[in-house]
Parts: sequence; structure tokens; C-alpha cells
Amino acid sequence: MTPDGTTYTFKIRRNLLWSDGKPVTAHDFVYSWQRLLDPKTAARYAYFLFPIKNAKAFNDTGSRVKDFAQVGAKAVDDYTLVVTLEKAMSYFPTLLTHSSTFPMRKDVVEKLGDKWTEPGNIVTNGPFLLEEWQHNYKLTLVRNDNYWGEKAKLRRIVGYMITEESSSLNLYETGKLDIMRGIPTSDIQRLKNTPDYYKIPLLAAYYYGFNVNKPPFNDPNVRKAFSAAIDREEICKALQGDQIPLTSWIPKGMLGYNPNVGIKFDPDKAVAYLKQAGYEKGDPRLQGITLAYNTNEGHKQVAENLQALWQKHLGVKVNIDNQEWKVFLDILHSIPAKPLASPHLFRMGWVGDYPDPDNFMNLFTSGSDNNHTGWKNSHFDKLIERAAVEIDPDVRLSLYNEAQRVLTEEEVPILPIYVYTTQKLIKPYVKGFQLNPLDEYYLDTIWVEAGS
Repeated sequence: MTPDGTTYTFKIRRNLLWSDGKPVTAHDFVYSWQRLLDPKTAARYAYFLFPIKNAKAFNDTGSRVKDFAQVGAKAVDDYTLVVTLEKAMSYFPTLLTHSSTFPMRKDVVEKLGDKWTEPGNIVTNGPFLLEEWQHNYKLTLVRNDNYWGEKAKLRRIVGYMITEESSSLNLYETGKLDIMRGIPTSDIQRLKNTPDYYKIPLLAAYYYGFNVNKPPFNDPNVRKAFSAAIDREEICKALQGDQIPLTSWIPKGMLGYNPNVGIKFDPDKAVAYLKQAGYEKGDPRLQGITLAYNTNEGHKQVAENLQALWQKHLGVKVNIDNQEWKVFLDILHSIPAKPLASPHLFRMGWVGDYPDPDNFMNLFTSGSDNNHTGWKNSHFDKLIERAAVEIDPDVRLSLYNEAQRVLTEEEVPILPIYVYTTQKLIKPYVKGFQLNPLDEYYLDTIWVEAGS
């Protein structure tokens, strides 16, 4: 890194190989980043690279920057990558731990198109290889014996994609699964004192987003009313998973966490907010609001709890609509473009991609493709831009406090509910599984105890 913090030079390991035996080079990173930023790709994580010089402009179809050579990411030679930023940013290297920034093989992607990720086509450089992928059912990983680092301890891992947690639990308890991610709420008390039970707070937050371009949620006072009418502590107690109630947005354990920011539970104030918007409690114009979530027992419980609280404190009947994940994603992506044809509210969560508050606050900037609310606020955007390059932690904290007040007290495009706690079941003979606050799985460290 240069003394002014704007230029980073990365050296690529010379013993790092793709699974087909070809060396990983700096050019593979440049191609991957160009593809991520290309507006034709429409990548949801393109904004991760916006700190790089001219990256944001290259991603903008209306910009004059059309040539990727103008973007500050250069392969000086096969093993040297030089990155120039718009401004100094202390946490920039942590952005590059996210999978969206990993290297890709241009020859493979351009030859195979959408099929490049299929078994037999995909080339990788990690500790495992993809042997089998039955979409929406299971995938099989096998050890990569050509991996540059310490070899994975297991030769084969099979992962199943199961929507219903109750089905997963049945498979786990009958010995057909060794690790289970997520536990049905109704079974937590029964399982939490067993040796298989593990939990850890996450850098992750659960929230509901408002469709701010669809009445009545085009009025901030209505959004405030719905926020003030929910008892987050009651919701967390019902879930029984030691979640942490959240009125602000940055999760506990991260710079910027501030439980004093946000709208607290206050039914009287909730009704007052409605009146400021021109509505009475139980107003017939507020009936028929639709809340959408993806199928999951815990999501259903939260949705039903919210439904009951809004009926009780605002006199508003909210209709619940649950969809399987793919359909739900399509709904989310349609909200900004087709707000009137979309639900009024939607469930969502965010698990940190890197351990910095920018990852959470950037989510709701105007240019974020992960902002499904349709909300745009230039003042909020500027606060996040300033905080991203601020070196002084005290100044940075004050910027995030101000931005969170805009997000959760003044404009309220989202309804924060709680900080996640991940809960897992792990068989006693499974060793080396490392729980972490980003909920990332490092499968190469796991082994099964002999004789199990």
C-alpha cells in the first residue's frame, strides 16, 4: 500500500493452480472484476468494487467511461495486481474476501456461457472440487489434491438443499445429516441443552423492507407508525433463539452499533404517526396491506407476530403471502421497477460479507442492487460515502449514527427487528467445525473422529 492509502499492490502466489492445472494469474482477477462491473452482467455486488478508481463510472451505462483500461485495476504482469482507489479506504482489503471478487477464467466462461458453473465445466482453485450438483437438491464436493495449501481433511462432502427445517431435523435425528444449519423454533428448548447444540451471535440483521413507492408506505409517517407498533423483545422471546432486538441497523459487535437509535415500541406514538399521515386507527384505507416472505418456519412466526401486533395497535389487517425462495427473489427484484404491482412489505436479512459497518450501511444507498425498497436519499448516500473514507473512528462513528437516524428514525424505509444468532446441530464425532460471526463455512478444517 502506498503511504497515502490509495494504491495497493497484490502479489499472486506462483504455486497457485486452477483445477485443470493452469496457473492462477493477476489477469484472472482483472477479468473477474471487469465482468462484475460490466453493466451488461447486472451483478448485484458490483458496488463492492466502486471504491476502485472509475469503477462506479464504468458500471454506469450513462457514463463516458466505457473502456475498462480506465478503471484502476491493472495486471502489471502475470503475478502482480495493482489497484488504485478513488480515495483512501482502510477496510478495502476486506472487500476482497467476498466471493464476488474472486478470480475467474475468461476462456472457460466465454466458451461455456451459463454452463460454466456445471460439474465437469467449472474450474476452481480452492480445497474442494465440485463433483456433482443436482440443482435445488444436493451437491457433492471432493478434495482437491492439487490445492496449494494444507489439504482438506475430508475426501468427500455431500450438502443437501432443504427448505423445511423440520425435514432437516428429521434427517439429522435419524443419522442422515451430520451438520444442520438452523433449528425449528418449536424444537429449540428441547435441543438447546444437548451436546449437539451450538450457537453464536452473528454480524447479521433481520428486517422488513417497505415498498416506499406504493401507498400508504410512500408516507414516512405511516412507516414510522408500523415501526412503533411492534414489540421486538416479544418477537425475539417467541423465537427462543437468543436474538438481540434491534431498532437501529448496524449489528452488535461492530463499529456503529447504537441501541439508542431507531423507533422504540410505543403504541400511542404509533397511532399519533398515523394521524400525522391523515389516518385513524383502523382506517379502512389501510386495510389489505400485503406482507411477503420466503417459506420458513421462523419467517412465518415473525410474520404472524407482526400481523397480530399491527392488528392490535393500529387496527390494520395485514395479509401474509409466503413464496418459495426463487419466486420470492423475483418479487424482491421487481419492487423498484414495478412498485404498484408488488407487495407492500417484504422480509429480508443481511449477513455481513466483510466485518465493517460499510457493508450494512451501503446496502441502502441509491446505487445498491440489494436495496429492494425503492428508497433513495442523497443525504444518506453522502454520509455513507464520507464514512467509508474516514480514518478517524470517532468521526466515522458520528457519521454512522447520523445515517442510521435517517434510515431508522426519519425516513424509515426499513423495519429492523433483530440481530441474528446462528444455531446449529453438529454431531459429536464431527470435529474442527469453526463457528464465526460471518456464518462462513470452512469445510477444509472439518474431520470425522475415527470409529464414528
